[in-house]
Amino acid sequence: MSGLVYVVRANIATVTAAKTLLQIKAGASTPLELIRAEVSNSTSEVSDTGEIQILEKTAAATVTSFTPVPYNRGLGPTAKAVGGTTATGHTATAEGTDGDILYNRGFNVLNGHVWLPTPKERIVIDPGVIVALKSAITITSVTLIALLVFEELG
Repeated sequence: MSGLVYVVRANIATVTAAKTLLQIKAGASTPLELIRAEVSNSTSEVSDTGEIQILEKTAAATVTSFTPVPYNRGLGPTAKAVGGTTATGHTATAEGTDGDILYNRGFNVLNGHVWLPTPKERIVIDPGVIVALKSAITITSVTLIALLVFEELG
């Protein structure tokens, strides 16, 4: 049986510096697999460069807590990747420590960016590890819509 699928999402109004947009802390005994990441905008009509990263955190960013929302409505328990200011959440106010960059791409904010890997390219995160979707540079005058979809394995 496959695991359950969840989403973490947020609208982030200010990206005045490199910033963790979304962060997921895998459950203590449950690895997770990243299925999709998206960044788009809801306010900008001005072309601007963005750079998005998926990376591990060796120390958590301080974020606004967010409880992952199940895609498999009514089929199972809440996510083991629980919300918390140093666990799963969005919009970092303090960055923590970045670890390995697992994915890095530039994009134009007018187009947004979707990372939709083939199954062999999906990123698996070990239990208890923190993974983040981060804007690596300042993006001016834009409200970003950020989304991470993941499956808990086991």
